Amino acid sequence: MATHLDLEEQEQLDRLKHFWNLYGNLITGVVILAAVAVLGWNGWQYWQQRQSTQAAALYDELDRAVQAGDPAKVQRAFDDMTSRFGGTVYAQQAGLLASKTLADKGQADGSRAALIWVADKGSDPGYRAVARLRLAAALMETKAYDEALKQLDGSFPEEFGGLVADRRGDVLLAQGKRSEAQAEYKKAWAALAQDAAYRRLVEVKLNAVGVDPASLSAKATS
Repeated sequence: MATHLDLEEQEQLDRLKHFWNLYGNLITGVVILAAVAVLGWNGWQYWQQRQSTQAAALYDELDRAVQAGDPAKVQRAFDDMTSRFGGTVYAQQAGLLASKTLADKGQADGSRAALIWVADKGSDPGYRAVARLRLAAALMETKAYDEALKQLDGSFPEEFGGLVADRRGDVLLAQGKRSEAQAEYKKAWAALAQDAAYRRLVEVKLNAVGVDPASLSAKATS
């Protein structure tokens, strides 16, 4: 009996050795790859968390500079943010905040540069859209109308459709293209929700270019 069991154990051991000879290297490789993947993922998560924490601290520094009304510190903090944490959401938020502050302090070039960075380098479509809308307005103020319209070309998130049409209408009206501005304001009015406060402003613009919003309502319901 003992001999029979010994023979069975030996056969099982031989089969195991044969199996390992065939697939041992593959199994070892898979285990190593899995371990490396887990370590890599954990490392990436740690790095992302560390980046986010440091970016948040730098954003707070920029916000303090804004509250203090110090445009030089605002600019330095924003430059530091983009060079070190340009891939974070904080960098995009910082760009919009820095742009507004610099504009309020009369530093138009720095303000536009911050918006251009968000529009070109931002990873979030919403922040990019806001930057392009604000940049179009800033360019319009300098009478760079063609450049302003370029910022309004291309794709935008669907929810920005009304705002884009409204801003395009502003630029066209500034160029003296009244009929084209009317068409854009009509698009904006139609795209914005009926209860949207901004729609009231578009109605004012429509009246200014000779369009009665009530007539648009009548067409929409007919």
